[in-house]
This record gives sequence, C-alpha cells and structure tokens, in this order.
Amino acid sequence: MKKGETIAIEFNDFSKNYTNDMISCVPHYLSLISSFTKHFPDNFNPKSILDLGSGNGNVTAQLIPYFPNATFTLVDASDEMINLCRNQFKGYDFIYANKYFKDFLFKKENYDLILAGFSLHHCDENEKQSIFKYIYTSLKKGGIFLYCDLMISKTNPDHSMLLRQWKEFVNNNLSDGKKWNWLMEHYEAFDKPTDYLVQMEWMRNAGFINIQIPFKEEYWIHLQAVK
Repeated sequence: MKKGETIAIEFNDFSKNYTNDMISCVPHYLSLISSFTKHFPDNFNPKSILDLGSGNGNVTAQLIPYFPNATFTLVDASDEMINLCRNQFKGYDFIYANKYFKDFLFKKENYDLILAGFSLHHCDENEKQSIFKYIYTSLKKGGIFLYCDLMISKTNPDHSMLLRQWKEFVNNNLSDGKKWNWLMEHYEAFDKPTDYLVQMEWMRNAGFINIQIPFKEEYWIHLQAVK
C-alpha cells in the first residue's frame, strides 16, 4: 500500500470530528489558520488558489470571505475529507482532487496563492524540497505560498520539551489519554517534521523571496513566501 493511501485511511477516520480534534490536539491551531488572512500585501487579489492537503476545508473557509471570486482547487488524499469539503462548499464552483499532493499535477504558473496547512509534515526532507520547487514553479510571478505546521525535527534538542508541552496541552483538553496515544502512534509512523530555519533555506533554494514568519509560538509556525 502506498504511503499516501495509508495516510488517507488514517484521516478518513480522523475526519469524523476533524475540527474539534484539531483544536484539541494542535496548539494554536485557530491562530495559525486565521493568520493566513492577515499578512497579504496591499491590493493582493488572487484569482486562482490551491489548497494542498485541504482537510475538511478549514483553511479555505478562512480565505473565501477575502477572495470570494477566486477559483479554489482543493487537494486531499482522504476521500472523506474531500466529501466534507464538497458538502461545506456545495454552493461554490470549486475544483477537487482526491489524491496525495505529491501525486498532484502542478501546472506551471497557474496559481496566485498556494496554501499548505498542517500537511507537509508527512513529507521527508527530499520530498519537501521537491514540493517547494513544484509550488514555486506552479505560482505566477508575485504569487504567494502560505505554510503552517509543526516545524521542529525529531533530532532537535528541544524536541523532547516540545513533546512534553504538547502532551500537556492535549491531555488538558482530552483527559482520558486515548487521543494523545493515537496522536503519538500517528506521529511516529507518518510525521517527519523539519526545523523551520532549514525549510526556509530550502524555500530560498527553490527561488522564493521575502520569506517571513507572520506567526510563531514555540515551533508551531506560519511561513509566508513570495515568488
């Protein structure tokens, strides 16, 4: 079974209470995704937006009020997540791609804005570098890439402290410990976070300029970069 298919199965189950689980399990989740709307240049008005690893559409939903006339393309490996998006956005003429974003066909200079909210941590280091290059190529000149996630490698000296803080956060919200245990099983099996400074350098190598950190709490980070 391909890695993307395995992750899709995991998130088909996670989709049942996705938003509540993300709020309960991901520190600063709502602050991070709302940060996506707050740091655009003046007069930025994207016509074509790509959401990579869209989940149930929470990030896209943040952007619709700001760019109601944009064409949105939502990509996710989980068919359940795509179905949730179709239901949430049934009044919109959106494009959907039910596939792992590494298998998505990135069209050259096709998008004004590309988003990745809590999805790229499933990629290893080589995959992330390739994805950054695909994203850069797929953006139009002046296009923007928004990216939020946990950005600390598992070998970072601060990682054990991060896990302790994360566990406390989750267990304060969900005290029976079951969700934390599930989360760590998933984290060990599928997640490959990378330090944000390393990723910023990879983004520069891909061609991005003006790479900023609009939001940072510990290693829960939002990066913004311009082509």
